Amino acid sequence: MAIVIKTAEEIEGMRRACRLASEVLDYIEPFIKPGVPTIDLDRLMNEYMLAHGAVSACLGYAPAGFTPYPASTCISINHVVCHGIPSEKPLKKGDIVNIDVTVILDGFYGDTSRMFMVGDKISVSARHLVEATYECMWRGIDAVAPGRSLNEVGIACEKVARAEGLSVVHEYGGHGVGRNFHEDPFVCHYNAPRENNVILKPGMIFTVEPMLNAGHRYISGLNDGWTVITRDRSLSAQWEHTVLVTETGYEVLTLSEGYPPIPEFITRK
Repeated sequence: MAIVIKTAEEIEGMRRACRLASEVLDYIEPFIKPGVPTIDLDRLMNEYMLAHGAVSACLGYAPAGFTPYPASTCISINHVVCHGIPSEKPLKKGDIVNIDVTVILDGFYGDTSRMFMVGDKISVSARHLVEATYECMWRGIDAVAPGRSLNEVGIACEKVARAEGLSVVHEYGGHGVGRNFHEDPFVCHYNAPRENNVILKPGMIFTVEPMLNAGHRYISGLNDGWTVITRDRSLSAQWEHTVLVTETGYEVLTLSEGYPPIPEFITRK
């Protein structure tokens, strides 16, 4: 494992890229309405990135064994866990939607995602999933500090999921990020002492992005080679931030003016 400790200059580059990624989601929120095709949302977000001097890291992304990703963002609806491909299918009232954005700005990757609830008729169970996953992410972030084990993040996330009657997806997790889309370490959002056996050091940057399912944690892939769904078709939710380990704790890099209210257990510290 080769974890890159970022320099002060690289941290500044990451701050700019990560803030822009969050601003893309600020920009798109008013357009997320019933009847809007997700391909239109994807187009608008790509135009926003280009207008601000960035490009999408997702468009054409093709790790070994994959076909190039065909869109600028990932838009995952209801039982889609991640990597949902934008399409002509319109959003419906009651949908829950994850939009995952990664920009490349001046050579640095800014990565974040948020959940959105479409319309005003959201089921109690869907709202509970979205809100519990938000807390899950922030509890994981709040476990970050120099000298601690990365596994503390996973333990904190899993504790929330279990308390709320939800399950944690194991196959996907957070990751280091910087001048590359995916770097070490891999971040498990459950108790995984062997996989998460990294001691955190100042200058590390990685994402915390738990995916929680209302049903079982098991997943399946669709024939398009990208879209991942819950095997039991239960709802799934994900929130994501990019986090810097500092000398005294952490700094969340993917915040912007339009970001949702931060939980009180964070703000009152």
